[in-house]
Amino acid sequence: MSDQRSLEVNPDLLLAFERGLDPHRPERSKIPARILGYGEISTVFEILAPGLEGLACKRLPIFRSVEELARYRAAYLEYSRLLQEEVGLRLPRHGFASLRDDAGYPICYIIQEKLPPQSIGNRAIQQLSPGEVCRLVEKTLHEIGKVWSFDRRQREIQVALDGQISNWSIAGFDPQRPSLGDEVALVYMDTSTPLFRVGGREQLNPELFLRSAPSFLAWVLRLLYLKEVVNRYYNLRLVVMDLIANMYKEQRADLVPPLVEVANRFLADEAAYLEAKPLTVDEVRAYYREDATIWSAYQAARRLDRFLRARLLRRRYPYILPERIRR
Repeated sequence: MSDQRSLEVNPDLLLAFERGLDPHRPERSKIPARILGYGEISTVFEILAPGLEGLACKRLPIFRSVEELARYRAAYLEYSRLLQEEVGLRLPRHGFASLRDDAGYPICYIIQEKLPPQSIGNRAIQQLSPGEVCRLVEKTLHEIGKVWSFDRRQREIQVALDGQISNWSIAGFDPQRPSLGDEVALVYMDTSTPLFRVGGREQLNPELFLRSAPSFLAWVLRLLYLKEVVNRYYNLRLVVMDLIANMYKEQRADLVPPLVEVANRFLADEAAYLEAKPLTVDEVRAYYREDATIWSAYQAARRLDRFLRARLLRRRYPYILPERIRR
């Protein structure tokens, strides 16, 4: 088990980085940053400055008041505690820092120890044999199952997560000898979206999901997709579907048929209490195509919004957008 003492950084270092940040090209900022990974909503990067070595940072410039950020911080810390202490997942060492930008708006940084890049699930599956990938996904499903086991043990709190393979790191993975070994220990990294409910009430303000969306799209997303997107993380069958479907995104379509079999064994055995119907390859493919279409359109709209605000209106665009994601 890794050392779970809280990570702390000098806030002056983050403030210096923030003041010189080029969100369009973080690597060209006054204090440069190296991109570690792209998600659909946020970007993870390493700030190349003394005192910040070996840390992965996720920057969230989405808050409109100190009170709003404080509520998010409380939810983030409690979510991390629940996953680690109650559910039993392994998390990297992590910390939380906040500051104000030049306009006075609060910004937070989620900070984690930087894990070996080749140990991240979506990188590891490019090196592992198909049989080893099946073992990896079996272990991932077992870890995901711990969340729903916790939810079943009590009624007051309901925890959820995003189980995509890119959110997991294989402890002790050696890229020179890409094998899982006899025991597979996984570390869950995606804690910046604290998905849990207390007494049926969502602890994360869902509107935060829309802050980085183009203003001309926000109302449509709120009306058509916001509730659905949040709710699907609480549906174990859909979380499993999403995990398998993302093999298409990772350019490993060849793995989908055997992994559907792995997923169905999990649903029939460890998650039998759900009485969920088995997945099919056609269903997984259709799910991914719909999801990929929505996210591709969303990212295109964000790039247009950045162009309009930064180039035409000469306003600062505060968000770091992912590169075009190969699908």
